[in-house]
Amino acid sequence: MSKFAVIKTGGKQYLVRPGQKIKIEKIPKPEGGNSAVFDQVLLIGEGEGVEFGTPLIENAKVQAELISEGKGKKVIVARYHSKTRYRKTKGHRQPFTEVLIKEIVAK
Repeated sequence: MSKFAVIKTGGKQYLVRPGQKIKIEKIPKPEGGNSAVFDQVLLIGEGEGVEFGTPLIENAKVQAELISEGKGKKVIVARYHSKTRYRKTKGHRQPFTEVLIKEIVAK
C-alpha cells in the first residue's frame, strides 16, 4: 500500500496520496514557482501503521504542485416567501485550485 495523509486547508480536510490530483479551496499562487507546501497534517499512514496528530503532526508536510485555477459548477440560490410574491434567484461559482500531490514527508 502507498503512503497517505489527511491535510487541512481552506477549512476542509482532504485524504491525499502521492500522484493524486485534488481540487481545493483557492489558495494564493506562491512567489517564484508552482509548488505549495501543506504543513497542517492531521494523520499519516502507510500500510497498517497510522500516526495521529494531536491535533497536528510535528514536522510533517505534504508537497504539491499547482496545476490550474478555475471556478466550479454554478449553484443556484433561491429565496422565496409565500403569500407575498417574493422570489429571488442568484448564481454562485466557487473558485478552486487544482493541485497534484508530489510527496508526503514525515520526520
